[in-house]
Amino acid sequence: MTAYYEFLQRTTDDQGQVSSHYRPTLSTQGAWNDHEQHMAPASGLLAAEIESFAPRDDMRIARISYDIFGVIHREDCVVRTRIIRPGRTIELIESELQARGRTCVVARAWRMLTQDSSAVAGLEDQPVPGPEQLADWTGLQRWPGGYVRSIFGRQAPNHQPGNGIVWVSNDLELVQGQPTSDFAHLMGMVDTANGAAPRQADNFDWAFPNLDLQVHMYRQPRGRWLGLQTVQQYGSDGIGLTSSILHDETGPFGRSEQILTLRPMSP
Repeated sequence: MTAYYEFLQRTTDDQGQVSSHYRPTLSTQGAWNDHEQHMAPASGLLAAEIESFAPRDDMRIARISYDIFGVIHREDCVVRTRIIRPGRTIELIESELQARGRTCVVARAWRMLTQDSSAVAGLEDQPVPGPEQLADWTGLQRWPGGYVRSIFGRQAPNHQPGNGIVWVSNDLELVQGQPTSDFAHLMGMVDTANGAAPRQADNFDWAFPNLDLQVHMYRQPRGRWLGLQTVQQYGSDGIGLTSSILHDETGPFGRSEQILTLRPMSP
């Protein structure tokens, strides 16, 4: 495989909504069920559609949120993108992925006006060791599916259940025959955070799929490696949370959150 999706066709209606049709390849295959797409490449595809929708040189995406409505079937799908809040300094873009005629994921992104704020700039998130300094991430081997087989990773020392640092990347384009921007490439791996430092050390007695993915970015990410400084926590009432500081090779650029539904695995 050379890409996660094959492009089929694109149309624009009278209201300016863009509908793009895709065919997922085996590399989109999920880790929980082999008949569904993994959220990671799906989120990258939605990010690419939002990024290319009526772009402006004086704005950038500062937050992108994904709500997962149900199974993302590994079948032909359509992504519909529109602006729902236009403006001079802030815009809200929505992109919806549908398969089998049903909504699977809805993404919304705030695009914000940029300006020089270097006089007051400052970050509290600290850099972590880069991927070139680390050993291979062997924890990937516990996960099945075409998406996991498409990526490679590195792991920092002192990795433990519920807390760790990994770096991930891949050599695939999001869409066959189309170059993938750094932003879409990196957004297409953020969902991997939920498997970066699972609280269950060995066999999984409980499944912990996420219902959403929220990404906030205080600067534009660059490059092909994504660093995930991840903490995973389980509550006592069947709900958990995976939280990550996000890094590229130049340092931290934002944070992500994923709410989890904890479910006992069948014997």
